[in-house]
Amino acid sequence: MAATIIQTNAAPFAAVPVDPVTLDIVENALRNARVEMDATLVRTAMSPGIREQGDAFPLIADAGGRMLVGQFGSFIGGFLAGYDGTVEEGDMFFLSDPYSVEGAISHSNDWLVLLPVFKDGRLIAYTAMFGHQSDIGGKVAGSMPIDARSIFEEGVRIPPVKIYRKGEYNSDVVKLVMHQTRKPDWCMADLNALIASCRVAARRVIEMAERFGDDLFVSAAEELLARNHRAMKQLIATSIGEEPVSFEDYVCDDGMGRGPYKIRCTMWREGDRVVLDFAGTDPQSEASINFYLNENMFKMFFGIYMIMVFDPQILFNDGFYDLIDVRIPEGSLLKPKFPAALSGRTHALGRIFDVLGGLLGQKTPEFLNAAGFSSSPHFFYSGVDRKGEWFQLFQIGFGGIPGRPLGDGPDGHSLWPGFTNVPNEFLERYFPLVIERYETAADSGGAGLHRGGNGIHMTYRFLEPGVVAIHDDRWFVPPWGVNGGDPGARARKILEKADGTRTVVGNKVEDIRVEAGDQLHYITWGGGGWGDALARDPALVAREVREGLVTAEGARRYGVVLTAGGDADAEATQALRADLRAHRNEPLPLFNFGPDIETLRANCQAETGLPPPRQPIWQRAVAAE
Repeated sequence: MAATIIQTNAAPFAAVPVDPVTLDIVENALRNARVEMDATLVRTAMSPGIREQGDAFPLIADAGGRMLVGQFGSFIGGFLAGYDGTVEEGDMFFLSDPYSVEGAISHSNDWLVLLPVFKDGRLIAYTAMFGHQSDIGGKVAGSMPIDARSIFEEGVRIPPVKIYRKGEYNSDVVKLVMHQTRKPDWCMADLNALIASCRVAARRVIEMAERFGDDLFVSAAEELLARNHRAMKQLIATSIGEEPVSFEDYVCDDGMGRGPYKIRCTMWREGDRVVLDFAGTDPQSEASINFYLNENMFKMFFGIYMIMVFDPQILFNDGFYDLIDVRIPEGSLLKPKFPAALSGRTHALGRIFDVLGGLLGQKTPEFLNAAGFSSSPHFFYSGVDRKGEWFQLFQIGFGGIPGRPLGDGPDGHSLWPGFTNVPNEFLERYFPLVIERYETAADSGGAGLHRGGNGIHMTYRFLEPGVVAIHDDRWFVPPWGVNGGDPGARARKILEKADGTRTVVGNKVEDIRVEAGDQLHYITWGGGGWGDALARDPALVAREVREGLVTAEGARRYGVVLTAGGDADAEATQALRADLRAHRNEPLPLFNFGPDIETLRANCQAETGLPPPRQPIWQRAVAAE
């Protein structure tokens, strides 16, 4: 079963030479087309997750389906292999089922639009965009039930269908899909925005081909892919050894009282190719924290990480995929079997980046990042206001970015570089709540020569009764530090009732009932620290105390003592640092994970206010293998 591509012009494209100037023009024109896709989307979408936060990802691929510009890598190969139908001029595809594209979209909330671009009867490119929908039906508002036992509880699943067939709009399928969602106005606007973004990019591709000629455009695309292949081949040869290295990290829990869940990866080089093997990763969860990790997506994650750490000038595309062999065990947390629930996959997705950092930095610790790309905190609030109207908010929060070789981790920033926060003014204007606090959580970043980024302390005061859900992680297993740096602080959530009573609530919970006047303190994790904290400039620590990033007590983690005026006391600082050095173990560890899992369990209630997660019980179908 595979797609049949129908072209009315069977003439092949001719390979022609491309001079460096023309190649540079085509490359930047493609980059600009991608930016234009984003701009079109945010100007026409309605949901806050897309319009305000940018939770959408564009793609421009060549006629073979290989990504030329984008972010997540191409899913088109998996789509073509699994789609039993034709691809013709005037067609446009619409889908959301992760299992239909081998996990290239990772949960059903992500709606994908794919447009094959034809010119003069020949397929010349593809454009695509997927974006997170705030609601697609299912058992809970937001369609991401952390306690789902199967994907059937998570809302409408859209198999690959033609939303346009030979240029004719399929309004019936759109009506059917919109009938499933609690927010059809948002979803309809977002779908139209995805369609418009793909059409804009398709026009730009056609314009490039008309300007330079079809053969030259196709040849330029091939050269961009080949250039990336050459660069990545060199990076792999110089940065990755033949001796296997392994790293493991954990998703704290599944929202149903069990955890943590281990993600383990081993890496080695065989000739020109690198092997990344996830053997040893825990089996899939009964809850929705499974992450169906598409192999090509992970290849792109690996490539992006390599490029950004070792040579940021390289344009990343799909040209290097044959240099990477990704092995993921069937039935594991990263390749669950249908119909496993997937809506809570964001925690494992974020943890993949921490695992990559731990792998790639072991033999080059000077390039090693600490942990902090750990999750993508989600907040949901819904109900009926005093006018009898339904309201529903889905918001993505941010934690602390890890300390890095070149400096501190940013405070309260997304792991995705293009994401932005929802402005508090927008939240207060369109939803029945008030933001009482939005500030950095002082001391939450791990201490180090380069401090881990602080998490965010955000306090919501609710003006209407409703239901709240929380999806976050790094509350049990802390973000680790590197090269002597300390772990970052863990996430926590506190519900403060209108009468002042406070209750610690979990970081993965559904159906928290709130009343008018209640407040939720939503505090995210801090990034791990990088390097020896006792080597940090005392004047910088003193300035951060004045700025509220570090407390006076927290300054002592850096061996810094402050005067009454708030400056660093040179003599007292020198004495404290000497005492701290005399009582610590040397040399400092490459990784500082904090306590082991069993110690974390033993101390969990006292340290977090929550009971420790219990050891997971694996599903029989997986355990029997």
